[in-house]
Amino acid sequence: MTAVHPPPTSGRELGNPPSDGISNLRFSNHSDHLLVSSWDKSVRLYDASANVLRGEFMHGGPVLDCCFHDDSSGFSASADHTVRRLVFSHGKEDILGKHDAPVRCIEYSYAAGQVITGSWDKSLKCWDPRGASGQERTLVGTYPQPERVYSLSLVGNRLVVATAGRHVNVYDLRNMSQPEQRRESSLKYQTRCVRCYPNGTGYALSSVEGRVAMEFFDLSEASQAKKYIYAFKCHRKSEAGRDIVYPVNAIAFHPIYGTFATGGCDGFVNVWDGNNKKRLYQYSKYPTSIAALSFSRDGRLLAVASSYTFEEGDKPHEPDAIFVRSVNEIEVKPKPKAYPNPPA
Repeated sequence: MTAVHPPPTSGRELGNPPSDGISNLRFSNHSDHLLVSSWDKSVRLYDASANVLRGEFMHGGPVLDCCFHDDSSGFSASADHTVRRLVFSHGKEDILGKHDAPVRCIEYSYAAGQVITGSWDKSLKCWDPRGASGQERTLVGTYPQPERVYSLSLVGNRLVVATAGRHVNVYDLRNMSQPEQRRESSLKYQTRCVRCYPNGTGYALSSVEGRVAMEFFDLSEASQAKKYIYAFKCHRKSEAGRDIVYPVNAIAFHPIYGTFATGGCDGFVNVWDGNNKKRLYQYSKYPTSIAALSFSRDGRLLAVASSYTFEEGDKPHEPDAIFVRSVNEIEVKPKPKAYPNPPA
């Protein structure tokens, strides 16, 4: 008689989830605190291990992104054009400044001590959060972009900006006067997400057309000639001889192993070994689209936003939910390459 194994679970579902689409979620660099932004105009702080909602701030419009400053404070990017600092420990918020259109993404650079925002007003702005509240005192600089900003990612002093029109600008935060590199996505369709490799050598970029590209900053011929730079298909299925293709909304790198997870509108989370060009794992299907992913600082937890992203328009859908799953090493650790035995 064979043993019956229970089906793999989606992870533990957090209580008090947002009441509308989840735009992003991020683990703290210091603990298992999880910051979550939503179209319900809120930013929530959870203790993911204890499954407790620690605090919440409401905004004047949907919140499109959020990031941590320290363990009990963070920043938000809102469709009401504002950039805010949120201090959960004191229930205090202030407005760092504004864009001329919805603010799509936000990052905090520990290296530069600055907040970086990207907006649909086709600009990037850098802010010094130490300045008193008020745009003229906190704004460090405004940097025009070729198109609306869709995604940002930081590693050390490098900043990667992905915009509409498949543009990718790479900046050195120490000299923002112009991009270090002006590139184009190697994927043919609209960019959804860009995330830098933890080792600082490049970035992964996903598109609405079920693909991920692996790119490197080093543009020398020797580097480009190596077979590193490639794209692969994912988050798609064949049905009656037709390829059904889903947007890849989220990429999250494992902080220890450098492998990465992708989340798509097919409701699946896949884990990849980019160096060896292999899929390591696929988690069982979530109730709806994967809107965002984040690994905890030690890589032991993975937060998954199961939240319909309206890629098929307004239709009945599963409720928005946040799942926190324990990560097994076998799911994320690269497998050693098998070499043939040397002849005796």
